[in-house]
Amino acid sequence: MTISPSSIFKDIETIRKTAPLVHNITNYVVMNTTANALLALGASPVMAHALPEVEEMAAMAGALVINIGTLSEAWIQAMFKAVKKAASRNIPIVLDPVGVGATRYRTRTARELIRAAAPSIIRGNGSEIMALCDQGRTTKGVDSTSASGLAVDAAKTLARESGSVVCVTGAIDYIVSATAVIEIKNGHSMMPRVTGLGCTATALCGAFAAVNPDMAGAAAHAMAVMGIAGEMAAEHAPGPGTLQVNFIDCLYRLSEAHIQDRLKR
Repeated sequence: MTISPSSIFKDIETIRKTAPLVHNITNYVVMNTTANALLALGASPVMAHALPEVEEMAAMAGALVINIGTLSEAWIQAMFKAVKKAASRNIPIVLDPVGVGATRYRTRTARELIRAAAPSIIRGNGSEIMALCDQGRTTKGVDSTSASGLAVDAAKTLARESGSVVCVTGAIDYIVSATAVIEIKNGHSMMPRVTGLGCTATALCGAFAAVNPDMAGAAAHAMAVMGIAGEMAAEHAPGPGTLQVNFIDCLYRLSEAHIQDRLKR
């Protein structure tokens, strides 16, 4: 499968025109960053995890994003309620298994969420994807200890067993489905120095999944946009703090010409 600048920008135009609601149950470290990124792209974010409203919110969303970065028992209950409601309405579910492999608690939670309602897309770093497949990998906090390329076989196994599209992010991003592997080579070495950009990638997967029924295409488009915006932001950033601000601006002004000029295939 290949992606093109025109197909990526078509999805961006649809997001900007329709402003799909992306329901996030995410960690409080990244709420502001991911909400601003979704707004800059053109989507409509909501961060809602209260048990009395979570099912109602999930039911009206264009996509549901689950991020397990800062777990608590109440939030886990909300996650299960939300994924089951979204699955019953055929609403795309994107799961970010943050830190899987670091503790048994979060590894078990992520696996149980996948069993409760198969995600449309699972996005994680190499260590997280390998830990989900029980390949003996551990995670250093929420950071990857394995290059993305080393996790491709695990991603294929996970895609086959879960029915999900698996997105492994790193220096090269790999989008793995039951039938194909797509590589996205855009990005910048400074991006891992900004907390929450991996979580932002997951949120953008939700925005693209809300407008594109091809989940592999949606994930690939999201990763291409992340990488291109990151490259553009880094050109005028002396450090990670400026990169983060520039990244939001670059998402907002991203054009088809930018994608045409920069997409690495």
